[in-house]
Formats: sequence, C-alpha cells, structure tokens
Amino acid sequence: VQLQASGGGSVQAGGSLRLSCAASGRTFARYGWFRQAPGKEREFVAYIRWKTGSTYHADSVKGRFTISRDSDKNTVYLQMSSLKPEDTAVYYCAADGTYHVRNDYSRLAAYYGYWGQGTLVTVSS
Repeated sequence: VQLQASGGGSVQAGGSLRLSCAASGRTFARYGWFRQAPGKEREFVAYIRWKTGSTYHADSVKGRFTISRDSDKNTVYLQMSSLKPEDTAVYYCAADGTYHVRNDYSRLAAYYGYWGQGTLVTVSS
C-alpha cells in the first residue's frame, strides 16, 4: 500500500496549486492533509471521509483550500487558492482504514496509519 503525493511547487502569494494524493493497493476510510513548516510542528489542514465525502478544514485554510476525492482515480486532492507565505510547508497526505472515528480525532496525525512522502509548497511574497 502506497500513498503518492504530488503537485507541490513554488508560487507567488495569491496564487493556486492543487496537490494530489494517489493511493495504490486499496481505498481508505479517511484521508487527510497535514503540513509542516520549518521549525514548526506538523499541523492538520483538512480531511475527507471517503464514503460520504464529508470534509473538514482547519480554520487557517477554510475558504481558501478544498479537499476532494475522485473515486475513479482513487485519488484525493487539495485545491489551494489565495496562497499566503505562511502556507509554505511540506504537505503530507495521510490515510487510515478505520471508520467511525470522531471528527475531532480525525484532525490528529496519530489517527492516520499511512503517510505519503510529502510535497513542498513554497509561497513567496
């Protein structure tokens, strides 16, 4: 089982990027995006429940980022718009096969058993 994250790059403030997370080998119950800026702890960005499509976004990205899924491609996306320099970080996709996890727990990295390799997003001012 592998999670392959892609789509990172360098963009100016106000620009957009779309990250992809392709899962091979199986479909998971929940997928999440986390990010880690230099010198900071990893933080939650967004998650999606595969069956229902329900989503949750961190307040820091709400209205600017959107997590979504493509069932045919077994891929989860993170559309990022109105990017800010403080969005600069390595972005990680994560997944877990456990259903019925509380919303607040689904924002915690510890509740994801599979992780992609990370993709760097750099936003310049």
